[in-house]
Formats: sequence, structure tokens, C-alpha cells
Amino acid sequence: MNRVDHQRLAEAFTFAALAHADQVRKDTAIPYISHLMSVSALVLEHGGDEDQAIAGLLHDVIEDCGAAYEPVIRERFGEQVARIVRACTDADTKPKPDWQVRKETYLRHLQQEGPEVLLVSACDKLHNARAIVSDQHAIGLAVFERFNASREKVLWYYQSLAEIYRDKLPGRLADEVARTVSVMQALAGVA
Repeated sequence: MNRVDHQRLAEAFTFAALAHADQVRKDTAIPYISHLMSVSALVLEHGGDEDQAIAGLLHDVIEDCGAAYEPVIRERFGEQVARIVRACTDADTKPKPDWQVRKETYLRHLQQEGPEVLLVSACDKLHNARAIVSDQHAIGLAVFERFNASREKVLWYYQSLAEIYRDKLPGRLADEVARTVSVMQALAGVA
């Protein structure tokens, strides 16, 4: 069992909560911190260590709040956490690059990463995929209107992620991502 310094984890939670204070999940009233808490919990549930759990809480700070946060993360939480957060970041500029280019770049990048990054990334994408499936049940195909890409492209992206995780991080987590993506595809009318 991995030991977790609860004080350090609490500091990361506070840091994430303040950085994302005014943010909500896409087209919802759900506070963004709920996603970060879920990702961190999934990391711990799938055997991640303290640094990975902290990176789960902070994984969107650079992407959503700006590159200026990277040295602060490094100073407060260490090089390993900063490296994982950077590796989970698909863009740190405003406006963000084109959706397709961003996602293709992220997929290529994941192919080069080790299990410590893949675990956090897979937990992030699993939580996102579960939210999409839940919203598909609630509002149907309208959920895909939230994205800066077509339904087909979103489904392609999640299928590509599932394949990378199954190849590079085989096991229960990768299987859960693949199952969730299969449900997402079925609900979207893709066989």
C-alpha cells in the first residue's frame, strides 16, 4: 500500500481549488474541483503514489490557468509532480491551438510516456468519458455540442486514447477506459 502524506495532499487540494475557483465543468454548474478530486481518487484507487495523486489534483492547472503555474507547482510539490502535470497538458496558450492538432499531438506524446504519466492521464480521461456517458443518458447526442470538434472526432479521440492505454498500461484501468468508451460509442450510435 502506498503511504500518502495527507498534509501534502491537502495543500495540493487547496492549491487546485484556488487555481480553478471560478471554473465549472463544460456547460454545467458543476464546480471544476469535482473533476480534479475524482481524478486524484481514481489515481489512488488504481495504485498511484502520492506524487501521482497530487498530479491528479493539479493536472489541469497549467492547461486551464496558465504556464506561469508550472514553476510554482515545481517549487511547492516537486519535480516529479511538475513533470506529470506538464505531460498531462495538451496546450498552455490562449487561444488554444486547433482541436485536432492538439489531440493528435497529445496522442503522439502519450506514446512516449511512462506508466507514472499514463496512470494520471488514463484516470483523467476515464473520469471525462464517464461524465460524457452520464450526460449521454441525460441529454443524448447534445452532449457533443459542448466540444470544439464533431461527435465523430470526439469518439475517435477517446478510442485512440483507449488503444494507447491498453497497449502501454495494460490492466484494470485500461480495460475500464475501453469499456466506458465502448458505451460512449454505442450511445452515440457507433457500432
